[in-house]
Amino acid sequence: MLTYNSRSYHSDEVEFVHNYYEKLVLQEVMQQSSRVQAGDREFMADVACVALNRLPPRYIRHDVDMTFFMSPQDMQETEQKITNAVAMALIYVESREQGENTEMPVQSFTVAEATPTKTKTTPKIETEPVKNNKSPVAKNPEKKPKK
Repeated sequence: MLTYNSRSYHSDEVEFVHNYYEKLVLQEVMQQSSRVQAGDREFMADVACVALNRLPPRYIRHDVDMTFFMSPQDMQETEQKITNAVAMALIYVESREQGENTEMPVQSFTVAEATPTKTKTTPKIETEPVKNNKSPVAKNPEKKPKK
């Protein structure tokens, strides 16, 4: 439950905040699994949870917030990541149901920026140990050495 200024907000008041991937993952699970198509909601929930945990969280208020800022290439990459996450989750959940001790393969992903940001370059500060003390002292790269 979220609280703000002594007023409690109930879950039905904040349902508009959601993970962008939730609906897309559920749709993909439905497409890929005949078990889910036959109505196995427990299996669908298990697969969706595993798949969602393999994707980066993207909390939004409206789906258009995310899709508006994504390029066609970003959209295609997102669809591919969802498809792969669901496929791996299906294999994992089914193998665990059969008693196999299956580990999920490591999945790497890059997080696409929803809005462009400027990167700020900070100067690299090198350190060298002080002779009398073992703690490092920062050298200022912008100062010229004394001659």
